[in-house]
Amino acid sequence: MKNVVLILCMLYFVLAQSVGAAPGDEVYAKPGRLVPTRGTRLNLYCIGSGSPTVVFESGWEDWSPVWAFVQPRVAQSMRACSYDRAGAGFSDAAPMPRSSVRIAAELHEALRHASIDGPYILVGHAFGGDVAQTFAQRYLKDVAGMVLVEADVGGPEGDIGNASYIASLRECRDAISAGKPLPRQPASSGGASRDCAQQFFRGLPEQQWSPELNAKLNEIAHTKVAMYDSYISEMEQMRANKIYLTHHTHSLGSRPIRVLSTGYHGVHALDAEHPRTAEQQAYEQRVAQAQAKWLALSKNAKQVFVADSSEYIPLDKPDAVVEAIREVAQYTP
Repeated sequence: MKNVVLILCMLYFVLAQSVGAAPGDEVYAKPGRLVPTRGTRLNLYCIGSGSPTVVFESGWEDWSPVWAFVQPRVAQSMRACSYDRAGAGFSDAAPMPRSSVRIAAELHEALRHASIDGPYILVGHAFGGDVAQTFAQRYLKDVAGMVLVEADVGGPEGDIGNASYIASLRECRDAISAGKPLPRQPASSGGASRDCAQQFFRGLPEQQWSPELNAKLNEIAHTKVAMYDSYISEMEQMRANKIYLTHHTHSLGSRPIRVLSTGYHGVHALDAEHPRTAEQQAYEQRVAQAQAKWLALSKNAKQVFVADSSEYIPLDKPDAVVEAIREVAQYTP
């Protein structure tokens, strides 16, 4: 019965119409280059040529496809590499715990093994901002600059290590492992509940992706226990990641940094029928102020406010990400 349900679900995604799909996004529906590193293999997609190399770090519960609108455009003038963190997408499982230090070390070693030399422009979205900053602090000589895309913040404004969400994610993991029906999960930004497989990215299927890509992502979300294990551990480590950065953050000198903020942190899709409440506006202002503190990391730093975008700037306003990357590249050797 499980196989029948999965096949029917797959057919639904394949036959579904996709609006405004990223041209060629089917490349993310199959493995790129599997590179060995520190007890695992990471799935890398590298396109284009030229220096510096841009390395994309995705948000929590996301992987390479989130960059489908950004990566090809960046690759027109530079080498651009996205990848799936260990356990996610087409990457293999890896040792626990999944801390930002371990993730950064795996990525650094994988880039070396793949002969992808620095210096790198690191582009971190949401939780990926933690990994990008950790990478920069540990491997500074290999970093040319950084773009933080609606990156997560610490302190009271950072919703990190949510125990109830970890519990529900583990419930999903156990159901898949046991071959049982997937439990329903609360929607991330209000609205109707959804099953476990729909929680990744900002919800599957994503209208901006092709049916082929949506079908493969849905298959992975229904079957890959290792991905659930990895994301559970990543969330469990989020508070420790922030503590690490608090005690190990040093100046990046004159390396350029661009901080992209939206005023919709934690909001996956804009809804004109439900404008922000006064409480949410106050929260968003505090988040933007916390993000502005990263400007102190460099002598060449700027915060850019992206209008009319959810926190998923790579999907809603990819031009803003591309422009920030190109601006950072102007200041790099």
